[in-house]
Amino acid sequence: MDKDLNKRGTENEIKGKAKEMKGKLRGDLGEMTDNESERIKGRAEETKGKFQKNFGKTERNLDPDNI
Repeated sequence: MDKDLNKRGTENEIKGKAKEMKGKLRGDLGEMTDNESERIKGRAEETKGKFQKNFGKTERNLDPDNI
C-alpha cells in the first residue's frame, strides 16, 4: 500500500463530493428540461458520489495515525 488511509480517504472525499455535485446538477437539468433519462443518470451519479465521499470519511477514521 503506497498511500495511507488518511490520504486516500481525503482523495475519495474530494472526488466523491465533486461527483455528487455534478450528478445533482445533471439531475436538476434533467428535471428542468423534462428529460427523465438525464434526471435518473444525474441522481445515480449523485448517489455514487455520496457513497464515495462517505467511504473516504470512513477510510480517514480507520487510519491508525488519526487515533
